[in-house]
Amino acid sequence: MIEAKTSKAAARAIGIASAFGMLIVDQAHKLWMIEVFDISSRQPVHVLPWLDLVMAWNNGISYSLLQADTPAGRWGLLGLTLAATLLLAIWMWRAGVRLTSFALGLVVGGALGNAYDRFAYGAVADFFYIHVGSFSWYVFNLADVGIVAGVGLLLYESLFIKEKTVKIV
Repeated sequence: MIEAKTSKAAARAIGIASAFGMLIVDQAHKLWMIEVFDISSRQPVHVLPWLDLVMAWNNGISYSLLQADTPAGRWGLLGLTLAATLLLAIWMWRAGVRLTSFALGLVVGGALGNAYDRFAYGAVADFFYIHVGSFSWYVFNLADVGIVAGVGLLLYESLFIKEKTVKIV
């Protein structure tokens, strides 16, 4: 029984570390891009034939859905983000599986990074623009990368990892 508790504690620590790590990396990158690199005055910066760095402020959520141009709309999206993040954090806390906790930590950290932008700036700062020929992808940031990676790991785990039963007392 002690091993299960230790495992759950280790999973929690991994989840918390990945959440804080993702949040710190995201916010440090955004601060550097905006204040030090000054992307607004340099854009677009052509990094690769299919990747540019740009400055885009997203007033909505993923893929610019649910645009919130009013203060009430921004606070509504912030509240929705924080509520969803709280539910994911509770799942992370209860998970007891290291990969699940790590993945959820990435999602939570990314969501908190974007929530902070919405609170501090009224919109989310996005920088990475992928395009190939006439096809162009949306503009995104490192928080979005963390969210997608976390969801991808959760999908991988649910499809390819045999479930281990852990009895917690």
